[in-house]
Amino acid sequence: MKTIEIRRHSLRNRALPDLSEEGIALANLVGQGMGKFERVVTSPLPRAVQTAVAMGYPVDETAELIATYGDSVDLECPWPASFDEYAAASRQNGPTTRYIRRLADFYDQLVESLPEGGAALVVNHGGVVELSAIACLPDFDFASLGDYIDYCEGVRLTWEDGRFIDLQVLRV
Repeated sequence: MKTIEIRRHSLRNRALPDLSEEGIALANLVGQGMGKFERVVTSPLPRAVQTAVAMGYPVDETAELIATYGDSVDLECPWPASFDEYAAASRQNGPTTRYIRRLADFYDQLVESLPEGGAALVVNHGGVVELSAIACLPDFDFASLGDYIDYCEGVRLTWEDGRFIDLQVLRV
């Protein structure tokens, strides 16, 4: 079994690209309850990198794909949206569907790089967290997961026998 924990970045200072003092404190607090990760991947945007570091994890790499989903996806399903709303957009065979496919490949490659029993931490952004969960488990009952992911919240995905089998929403 392997796991990927995907978290939204912490609070930021709206005037700057950096985390606010409150955001650093929140990420520190959340990080205290997290486990060990073999790999840490974030969006290249400062708030994502700084969130991982404030949680106590040095960043191994950044990935542009998880920085934003782009205007065309936002037109299909404007942020913020629930898991279920993003799942509905992913079935329209438009930009959201194409982005979901790219995310699925990204997470498959990430989880395959982990040792058995290993885990990865991914820090990205609102909307990208929800779309990542949908990419990995497209047939999941997303209506049961509630509203959008807030600061430092996320999902934990479980991989077994060559596929994602479950997810848990991580609320703060």
